[in-house]
Amino acid sequence: MGLGTWAWGNQFLWGYNEEMDPELREVFNLAVSKGINLFDTADSYGTGRLNGKSEQLLGQFIQQYPGSDKVRDNIHIATKFAAYPWRILPSNVVSACKGSLMRLGQEQLSIGQLHWSASNYAPLQELALWNGLADCYDQGLIRAAGVSNYGPKELRRVAKKLEGRGVPLASAQIQFSLLSCGADQLEALEVCNELGITLIAYSPLALGLLSGKYSKDELPAGPRGALFRQLLPEVQPLLGVMGEICRARNKTMPQVAINWCMCKGTVPIPGAKDLGQARENLGALGWRLSAAEVEELEGAARKAKRSMVQNIFQTK
Repeated sequence: MGLGTWAWGNQFLWGYNEEMDPELREVFNLAVSKGINLFDTADSYGTGRLNGKSEQLLGQFIQQYPGSDKVRDNIHIATKFAAYPWRILPSNVVSACKGSLMRLGQEQLSIGQLHWSASNYAPLQELALWNGLADCYDQGLIRAAGVSNYGPKELRRVAKKLEGRGVPLASAQIQFSLLSCGADQLEALEVCNELGITLIAYSPLALGLLSGKYSKDELPAGPRGALFRQLLPEVQPLLGVMGEICRARNKTMPQVAINWCMCKGTVPIPGAKDLGQARENLGALGWRLSAAEVEELEGAARKAKRSMVQNIFQTK
């Protein structure tokens, strides 16, 4: 399991403000002290003037970590480079990577990832993005190459292209949860298993819908509230089964949802805005759902009349 930092700097969806920074540093320190050493971020994480804030905070927290140098040196950062329309040359991706390294205070990224595919609307740009990522690898700016929001067909294409450049595709990140486990997601998982690619599961709590905290009378602020108002009535059977497993195992809803992702062979990267969320997420470690519980959860998920809205940049 890793930790996602989408919320760090994002005001629009997650209500970030800079007064949260001291507690976010404590979240980081707690996660590292408990053995979490993969942190996922992106150069586009942050709202408006806070663009890149997530990377900046991670860089600060790594430098300020009070533990040993050995532990600090084993922290792995995976960041993503946005397919902005002005990034049309391989050198633009290299420049983006160098910008991320500067904000993070690092000399090399553990994983450099393309944030989304441009193949649906700008296929020539997509080729430049692939070559730019390979150039980052060749120049030693990234230890491994990854992609995000690529479907199974595009995964095969980019893996073949990178292989031709002598660059193994190490990871693929998609929205993956009990409410995002349809045919496309499961096929992507199969492709990853076939090609030796690690699947990183983002939004394993379905933007918080699987946290058990919300009802029709208690919704989050902003666009998540509007989405949850539509989805909550449709996913009650799944939430009910999750609740039964929680009571039987003395676990919480987020812990069950995250553990299911691990049982499927993925690396989930739940976010945490405060110490309470971080501690709860850590409770997903050290145990496993049984095969029968996994099947029961998936059966309930299949009965849900609606699933999570997918990223608009997700490809087939």
